[in-house]
Amino acid sequence: MENTTIIRLPENVKYIIDTIMEAGYEAFAVGGCIRDSILGREPNDWDITTSASPYQVKELFRRTIDTGIQHGTVTVMIEKEGYEVTTYRIDGEYEDARHPKEVIFTANLEEDLKRRDFTINAMAYNEKTGLVDIFDGIEDIRRKRIRCVGSPMERFTEDALRMMRAVRFSAQLGYSIEEETAKAIKELAPNLQKISAERIQTELVKLVVSPNPDYLRIAYETGITKVVLPEFDRCMETDQKHPHHCYSVGEHTLKSMKEIAPVKALRLAMLFHDMGKPECLSVDDEGITHFYGHPHVSEEMAGKILHRLKFDNETIYLVKKLVKYHDYETETAPKYVRRAMMKIGEDIYPLLFAVKRADIAAQSDYQRTEKYEKVDRTEQIYRSVLEENQCVSLKTLAVSGKDLITGAGMQPGRELGEMLQYLLELVVENPALNDREILLEKAAEKKNKVQ
Repeated sequence: MENTTIIRLPENVKYIIDTIMEAGYEAFAVGGCIRDSILGREPNDWDITTSASPYQVKELFRRTIDTGIQHGTVTVMIEKEGYEVTTYRIDGEYEDARHPKEVIFTANLEEDLKRRDFTINAMAYNEKTGLVDIFDGIEDIRRKRIRCVGSPMERFTEDALRMMRAVRFSAQLGYSIEEETAKAIKELAPNLQKISAERIQTELVKLVVSPNPDYLRIAYETGITKVVLPEFDRCMETDQKHPHHCYSVGEHTLKSMKEIAPVKALRLAMLFHDMGKPECLSVDDEGITHFYGHPHVSEEMAGKILHRLKFDNETIYLVKKLVKYHDYETETAPKYVRRAMMKIGEDIYPLLFAVKRADIAAQSDYQRTEKYEKVDRTEQIYRSVLEENQCVSLKTLAVSGKDLITGAGMQPGRELGEMLQYLLELVVENPALNDREILLEKAAEKKNKVQ
């Protein structure tokens, strides 16, 4: 027990706790909200635990929702905000390495805290008792480590996803994983096969967008990626002997993820951008490694893996495109940049500057200055293309299909689409041609030639 820590509870949370306690029951804010408050972070949500049964909780508040009443959880609604209130419980036997077969309600807070995953998530607080920290969560925060409550083997056998949560918390907080906890992960990592793809995806994304995405290395070292992302293990085991590189494919990937903004699609693009390299490995007579065709193979692999992990279509689209074009080179002249924008797409093209810079930052320092200078020059040209409203797609072309039907006597169909594409390519070469009359004339000329 530690009573010197003071946590400022939001008014609604205080009101719920006070109402339950005035009725003669115990109630505490518990879990992640306490951890975050101690760390000086803004909690995402506030969970409350109580000795009152769900039905007793329902009697105390005007508006409640039965979110998980069989597991002891009732959501108390205050001013359109929902707060989960869960009865102290002991989990019964776990049947699928994820969910308990049954839960048994208890009046003992310690029994409830005992079933939680990590010490830093097993603290409770109310203003009357102060901080309840039976498992030394405060000490683990001080020592910056992730440690299981009680036996790690038991905790991870109960719920295999906790192994990924351990790595994810370590990445989010910059903590190490305590020795026994890490040992248990190595032993039990194969159990992650029983966890749904959606759950794996959620934890992977949280790790990838964390301040330490390179802690994916811990997932590799503990055998987690062997189960959930075996393609990454091959990257970790593939060396790059080449003037442009100083790391293995996997270490290059980890470093590149650190070098880009914590945006889901960008971090995932860096995770997958070289995933196909082990497939494309060749070694020349001088012992230098090459990975010809790896952007295409990486793009295909990214698509398969993201589908396997049940990612949404928009994320899959963005990541695949960024992976496909991460190595795409253009001459630093306006017409080549316009061509690239037309080919790659106006939505994707500007994102590639960050991808290229992250890729360069994770390579050797060979020609690094020149590489950065080229990206900078290309981006400057891109910006001037935007400022001058130069046309690079059909939506800003000065003629539409309708114009070609009425003004150039064309019929709807494949030829119309081909003509629009032809006119777009003329304009991309020479922006001055993006004028309705000029383009109708060019269309008529082309049509007459064909006839």
